[in-house]
Amino acid sequence: MKVSIVTVVYNNVSMVADAIESVLNQDYPDLEYILIDGASTDGTTELVRMYQNRITRVISEKDEGLYDAINKGIRMCSGDIIGLLHSDDFYPNNKVVSSFVKAFEEKNTDAVYGDLVYVDKEDTQKVIRYWQSGEFDCESFYKGWMPPHPALFIKKECYLKYGVYDTRFKSAADYELTLRILLKNKISATYLPIVMASMRTGGKSNSSLRNRLMANIEDYKAWKINDLQPKFYTRFMKPLSKIPQYFHGITQEKLELVYATSNSYKNNEVEV
Repeated sequence: MKVSIVTVVYNNVSMVADAIESVLNQDYPDLEYILIDGASTDGTTELVRMYQNRITRVISEKDEGLYDAINKGIRMCSGDIIGLLHSDDFYPNNKVVSSFVKAFEEKNTDAVYGDLVYVDKEDTQKVIRYWQSGEFDCESFYKGWMPPHPALFIKKECYLKYGVYDTRFKSAADYELTLRILLKNKISATYLPIVMASMRTGGKSNSSLRNRLMANIEDYKAWKINDLQPKFYTRFMKPLSKIPQYFHGITQEKLELVYATSNSYKNNEVEV
């Protein structure tokens, strides 16, 4: 199976190299990498150019925002499976792609997702939050659940059938997409209990109380435009469900073990 990974970047020269290197170092051979740069002005464009010969396709031009750029990248993908890795995120080891491809092949599934760690912006070995996704269950959406987006990989045919990201959203288009394809259209999904992505802290939707409130409003809108009816507590459960992630109790030794055994999902060897 051919895999396409898309990275979108704008003015992130200090971090994008980690994302790029983590994709280029994957051990899976049939991998297409597409990088969309929104015409950065901080040196990002020049840095990306250093990798030009190793990246399948690089586009540097103005866009209408994050989700517009992501959609542009998705439409360029020729792979059977598509994954998104933002410019301040990175894969924790070189077996992430081969691990989820194995799951696609063995489970004959439409999507595969795993766990994610939030790490310190400067010290990426320091874990702030551990997002342990758990098994997929439609009812979980009503309790505030969603899969971590950088650790979610979806067949291209699902995007073709159910659509890409809704650019009317400013920060919750990823949430809306998961509601649309997993809950409303009920595609099949397989959970791998492994760390599949590392995300630096400081995301837009969580950067301030105002942004969190705006994201909460957009979350509710995501339900309504899909003709789905959340429970009265759903809007409050989504932010509350994040609290246990801060009490992960994971040591550096155990984190290294999780990273090192990212292809051990079949026997459920990793427990956190």
